[in-house]
Amino acid sequence: MAVSVAAIILTWALALPSHLLGRAQYSIGDYIATFIGFAGLAVPSFMLALVLMYFGFTLFNMNIGGLFSDEFAQAQWSLAKAWDLVKPSAAAAAILGLAGTAQLIRIMRANLLDELRRPYVVTARARGLAKWRLILKYPVRVALNPFASTVGYLLPYVVSGSIIVSLVLSLPTSGPLLLRALIAQTCSCRHQSCSCWA
Repeated sequence: MAVSVAAIILTWALALPSHLLGRAQYSIGDYIATFIGFAGLAVPSFMLALVLMYFGFTLFNMNIGGLFSDEFAQAQWSLAKAWDLVKPSAAAAAILGLAGTAQLIRIMRANLLDELRRPYVVTARARGLAKWRLILKYPVRVALNPFASTVGYLLPYVVSGSIIVSLVLSLPTSGPLLLRALIAQTCSCRHQSCSCWA
């Protein structure tokens, strides 16, 4: 649950600034936000997990997989052990949050560009309202609708999408538990001739 909630918060924290950066259509910021959006949608989560594990091990000599590192696996609870628990959770949240960020950037970009062409925005500009104040006061409020409306499908997506990422990173989240339950249900039969896949 902590990984899923952290992924949603990270998704929101990355989507809003990167989208506001690209508020002007066809600007450099718009191209950067669009590139991030398409990259997040195109690259599979398990591939990002494998790349993160590789670079974490080769560059930083840090094992990202698992819940605890070897030195803290059997140690008593302390601040160091709590920090050791946060590191793999943050990596998983970052991986899961990238795809959600990509979707929100695309939705918010469309909403904000649509709002910037509305008559009330043109009128406010003509009356001399400051550009940033105008954007943050009116169009951004309307464009923030996806933040509230996508929570309903984002949380199940993060939980179900964490199955593969949790398996790759060896995290004991609900994802591998659901997979083991599915395998156990598939393999449970009354005849000895039943063959299980594992």
